[in-house]
Amino acid sequence: MSDSLEIYFERVIDHAPNLIESLYETAIMMGFSMVAAILLGLPLGTLLFLTAKGKPMENNWLYQLANIFVNIIRSFPFLLLVIAMQPAIRHFYGRATGDPIAASFPMMLIAIVLYARFVEQSLLDVPKGVIETAQSMGATIPQLVWKFLYVEARSSLLIGFTTAFVSFISYSTIMGVVGGGGIGDFAIRYGYQRYETDIMYTAIIIIIIFVVLVQWLGLKIAHKIDKR
Repeated sequence: MSDSLEIYFERVIDHAPNLIESLYETAIMMGFSMVAAILLGLPLGTLLFLTAKGKPMENNWLYQLANIFVNIIRSFPFLLLVIAMQPAIRHFYGRATGDPIAASFPMMLIAIVLYARFVEQSLLDVPKGVIETAQSMGATIPQLVWKFLYVEARSSLLIGFTTAFVSFISYSTIMGVVGGGGIGDFAIRYGYQRYETDIMYTAIIIIIIFVVLVQWLGLKIAHKIDKR
């Protein structure tokens, strides 16, 4: 048993540079996805809420347009979405595979629509009395959003972002199938394809640990900022 462990640790050390590089690539993809979710997914989800029937900016045409866009992207199998986007990515970026930035484009798109739906649901859970109070005080739409809706829903928004973040990790591992780099690519190339299952399971365990830590931290912060 000790000899087996020694051999295992030697193999892990040998693969350490590639493992560290894959984690760095995953961090790049996750970083772009998180920024896209916050900068575009948050306002898109807010738009869905505000333009829905009976809401302050009711606009059926705009709501349906945004809703159809979100539904189409969310229902698209992610691997097929990656493949379908490759010509466009190659045209605008110059390459579609083998680079974490190129791999980030489909992840950013799915991050936007995924978090937008979480945002919409979080805002729908805000009591109607909050909106009525804001309107009675003469709040503008930006004031309604920033000083009432986001404040009231901040805990739910964070939980939604944590849930979306975990999904981003899953999507990043899929990028390894098309040579997008990251921890998923490492598990496939150095574990599965070389029949080094111990290395593959090591990568899987790292992913699981990371997911558990993110979920724990997200829920802890969400409970802390929840003043209700």
